[in-house]
Amino acid sequence: MGPVVLVFLDGVGLGEQEPWNPLFHPGLPRLAARMGRPLTRGCAGENGDLLCRELDAALGVPGLPQSATGQTALFTGLNAPALIGGHRTGYPSAELVRLLEGHSLFARARAAGFRPTFANAYSDVYWKLVAQGRLRPSVTTWMNQLSGLPFRTFEDLMEGRALLWDITNAFAPAWARQHGRPFPDLPPVAPEEAAMRLLRLLKEADLVLFESFLTDLVGHRHLPPEPVLDTVDRFLDVLIAHRPPEATVILTSDHGNVEDLRTRLHTSNPVPLLVAGPGVEVFREAASLLDLTPGVLRVLDGGPGGAD
Repeated sequence: MGPVVLVFLDGVGLGEQEPWNPLFHPGLPRLAARMGRPLTRGCAGENGDLLCRELDAALGVPGLPQSATGQTALFTGLNAPALIGGHRTGYPSAELVRLLEGHSLFARARAAGFRPTFANAYSDVYWKLVAQGRLRPSVTTWMNQLSGLPFRTFEDLMEGRALLWDITNAFAPAWARQHGRPFPDLPPVAPEEAAMRLLRLLKEADLVLFESFLTDLVGHRHLPPEPVLDTVDRFLDVLIAHRPPEATVILTSDHGNVEDLRTRLHTSNPVPLLVAGPGVEVFREAASLLDLTPGVLRVLDGGPGGAD
């Protein structure tokens, strides 16, 4: 069917249309105009070539959905919290890493002959902190590494072949320095240019993944939502507007958080799945996190009858 650009935004749930939900107000006005409705409960439906589905993130397991198990479920299609006996926060444990090995979206895409790539840039400092045990790799980091794929560097970032997790280089430096980590001065990248960078990567890959946890920081740290949401809205608007006709753009998340600023905890809300392009037909019945990976593989392989 065609290539895929997959945007993973950490901590985005579908909440109520209430004042405490920044996805309702100030919201994502450009995306809402495309959808014909805000990114809240009740967004499920189609508007033109844009599909919205509400995905269950709890997966039948008691407790609040968490990052380690939610992301493992999202990127393998396996019910990670059920398999290990509960939702697990933070970074993947050894048992979750074993689920990723051989079952991840990247591993399965490579085995089927496709070319996945991770668009996020990693610094030398990051790898030093991992080696020192001061940082632990995320699910997506493990997925890329276990699939034998190279990581993009800050050199790639400077040359326009990668993005930082914060999309624009505007938030990451202060975040790193706040945590006592050195961080270089970087030129700003407009959200629109960031989107075009991802689309240009389709010249070298069939599946382009980008991850940002900006939205999760808004929920946990109660950062001012307006600049973050404006960045995300402008970024997604250009991704959708300028995607090649044969390409599918997908946005999803792992658990709720940013949509309820009454708490700093995760929520039990469903998460969005937005699909723009020819892959819409594959995801019309998507119902949970477990449907993402098999759906992406079917889009890459040509549709409902493709690889699973």
